[in-house]
This record gives sequence, C-alpha cells and structure tokens, in this order.
Amino acid sequence: MTQQLLMIARAAGSAILAVYQEGPLQVVHKADCSPVTTADLAAHRVLEAGLRYLLPDCPVVSEEDPASHLYRQQHGRFWLIDPLDGTKEFIARNGEFTVNIALVENGRSVLGVVYAPALEALYWGGAGVGAFRCVRGQTVSLRVATPSAQSACRVVASKSHLNAPTQSLIAALGDALGAVSLVQAGSSLKFCRIAEGAADIYPRLAPTCEWDTAAAQAVLEGAGGSVLDLQRRPLHYGKSELLNPSFIATCDPALIPHD
Repeated sequence: MTQQLLMIARAAGSAILAVYQEGPLQVVHKADCSPVTTADLAAHRVLEAGLRYLLPDCPVVSEEDPASHLYRQQHGRFWLIDPLDGTKEFIARNGEFTVNIALVENGRSVLGVVYAPALEALYWGGAGVGAFRCVRGQTVSLRVATPSAQSACRVVASKSHLNAPTQSLIAALGDALGAVSLVQAGSSLKFCRIAEGAADIYPRLAPTCEWDTAAAQAVLEGAGGSVLDLQRRPLHYGKSELLNPSFIATCDPALIPHD
C-alpha cells in the first residue's frame, strides 16, 4: 500500500505545481480567515479520489471538506489530509509547502506521507515502519540525531509563529543546554528536519489543527523522534476538539525543559 500512497501524494503535488507555475494566484479566505487557493482544492480532489480507491471503506477527512470532519473519531481508522500545508509559503513562492497524508487508527497516526513538490522531497514513515526520504529519485532511511553536549541545540522555529511563550521556551532551552541555534523551515517540513537529523527540537505553542501534524508526526516517530504535548503525552487524533494542544516535537524528550 505504501508505494500506491506515494504515487497519490506525487499526483497531488503535480496538481499543485500546475497552479504554482501558471502565474498569478487566485487567493480567497475561509471563514477562519485562512487563505485557500485553487491549488488546495485541486490537490484535495486528487487525494480524495486516490485514497477512496486505495481503501474504499476508510473515510477521508480533509481540511478542504468540512462535511468530512464528522468522520474524525477516536476509534476505528480514517485518512486525515491537508492537501496543501503551508498555503502562505505557497503564496510567497518559497517552495516550503507540502501535501500531508496520515492514516489514523484508534487515535494514533500510524502512517504518514509528507511531500514537498517544489523541492522534489518525499518523506514517509510510521512507528514500527521506519522513516524514509526520497529526493530526486534518491531514497535513504532516516534517523533522528543524537544530541551532543558539545554542540548547540538546533531549534526549528517559524518566523510567523515565534510568539512570547515560544521565545520563553527557547530561552529555557538555552539556560538548560548552554546554547541554541535556530533552523528555519515551513509547513510540516519542520518535523521532517528533525526526522532527517538536521534539527533537534520544534516547540509549537500556538494553535494548529490535527491535519497540520498527523502525517509529519508519523514520519518523525518512524525516525525515532517524539511529538508530545506539554504534559509529555503523544498527540492523539480524532478528538472532540479539532485543534491540537501546544506541543514539542523532538529527537529526544530529555531535551524538553522541566517546569
């Protein structure tokens, strides 16, 4: 099933690039003021059709289909997708936007695919499955880095979400570990930077939705990392509340400062 899933992700990426390359973008805003483009909708259609064909009895829950949200359940399984994660990056044309596909079973994201079509970078994995990256046809297995006391802790931070609580946590990391360096990345690529050993920790103390994190969490867990809420519990899906709690993604939970 994995290879078929990767083909579906690539097809959605091709639909996005067709819009990305054609010139000025048509951007509208949803009720929550978040932007949406024709590329979001084109990718949604490709994913929904492909995933329904792949597993006909498995519901598809998509950011771009509000009617599908009723299928988010804590028991059973469903696909959870963000057809275009990082719409702001897409509009800014910096390439750091992704297609996110997760298979959720009984509240856990067991398999995830993250595809950055403009970068030709495809990530996939899950706990017990391993994690992998294919860039321009070259596939490698992924493993998180082992933190070193002799080097700075590499913190993934978003310029647009670097709020006061996040800055305080980064300062606490500096106090505990001696030095930190910042790594910039867009969309769910922040998790992938940790999975591939290019970063150590990503604190997110600002709102996200379940479809923003599920696919990348599976990839990171497959690489040996963790995505934990502030009570050090793994993020779960199909909750009554669509929003995630604040969380910290990391190569090693020991890096998380204690209160």
